[in-house]
Amino acid sequence: MGDFYQNGIITTLHNLSHRPLEDMERELLAFSKQRPLALILPCLYSELEGEAMPNILRHLKQVPYLSEIIIGLDRATEEQYRRALEFFSSLPQPHRVLWNDGPRLRAIDRTLKGEELSPTEPGKGRNVWFCMGYTLATGKAESIAMHDCDILTYDRELLARLIYPVANPNFNYEFCKGFYARVAEHKINGRVSRLLVTPLLRALKKVFGNLDYLEYLDSYRYPLAGEFSFRRDVMSDIRIPSDWGLEIGVLSEMTRNYSNNRLCQVDIADVYDHKHQDLSLDSDEAGLSKMSIDITKAVFRKLATNGIVFNQETFRTIKATYFRIALDFVETYHNDAIINGLKLDIHQEEQAVELFAGNIVKAGTHFLDNPMETPFISSWNRVISAFPGVQQQLVAAVDADMAEFGRQ
Repeated sequence: MGDFYQNGIITTLHNLSHRPLEDMERELLAFSKQRPLALILPCLYSELEGEAMPNILRHLKQVPYLSEIIIGLDRATEEQYRRALEFFSSLPQPHRVLWNDGPRLRAIDRTLKGEELSPTEPGKGRNVWFCMGYTLATGKAESIAMHDCDILTYDRELLARLIYPVANPNFNYEFCKGFYARVAEHKINGRVSRLLVTPLLRALKKVFGNLDYLEYLDSYRYPLAGEFSFRRDVMSDIRIPSDWGLEIGVLSEMTRNYSNNRLCQVDIADVYDHKHQDLSLDSDEAGLSKMSIDITKAVFRKLATNGIVFNQETFRTIKATYFRIALDFVETYHNDAIINGLKLDIHQEEQAVELFAGNIVKAGTHFLDNPMETPFISSWNRVISAFPGVQQQLVAAVDADMAEFGRQ
């Protein structure tokens, strides 16, 4: 059982009683009559062949309250898209599969790229962005949840708890972030959140003081969780990064667009595990190394928009401050693991800290060397203003793909 402590400046919704799932789903079904609910699933074709996605599908078949499921499919050939349509055909809910690599959606992408309105690089951010655009275009859902497709421990209670805060018409939340303990196979996971994000935020507070933005980010118990839910109007004006800074970028946009009392976080799982990235000690373009650089750049960019001035000496100071705080966290997590009978390798933890410390300086150098970089994907409000018919084209392209390549 979790505690009921409220820390930070956003509301935390705990799991205090392990309420029966059927009870919650009955309420969500009633809410859906007034406020239709949808789910976005950004996935790779390879995830359909893994262990996690078939289990996720089995659970989703039992969900009674969703009006629509939107699946963004990346890295799929025509034959794989056909297989994906077959894979998802057992869903009882209305659903659409966006073939992001198909000629129809690529044609729309090229048109938008002509005006520099489309994501410049592939990845989860681009996938999520097109799914959001499609969801806006159909106009069927008022409240939407999104979660990753590699969750090995998935249970439909995760979705119910995730979407409930934005589904309940008596709540005023526009956005909800999921959190959970990253513990699996008798060890503590989540190195980037534990050993980079939290100590980096604490270091930045020491260097710059208790800025509202830093207090806000530090209020989230698991800021890198890929699970969140939101009201439909959130999608119109949000600008998100297309790289690993997606989650931090989304949180930054929410505090820019909404007051803190419209935001919350909710405990969605006692156990959570998904596929793990390599540390990638020898490459800045892969694994946790690239992730740490992208996330750190996202934080620096947001601080710059708040008037913080950086130089190379600043980044060296941040690195030194971070390093000491992060090493203290290693000891903290080691002791936490021991009292819970879990494993934690101090050598591997400190290796990660050393890598992240170096990458803070690399991220800062990249930030200084690229002052004109615009890493955010354009908001859908801007896209629709430039191309008023793009929503109808998007819906027509998805419908045509599914009609052509679905069951004959």
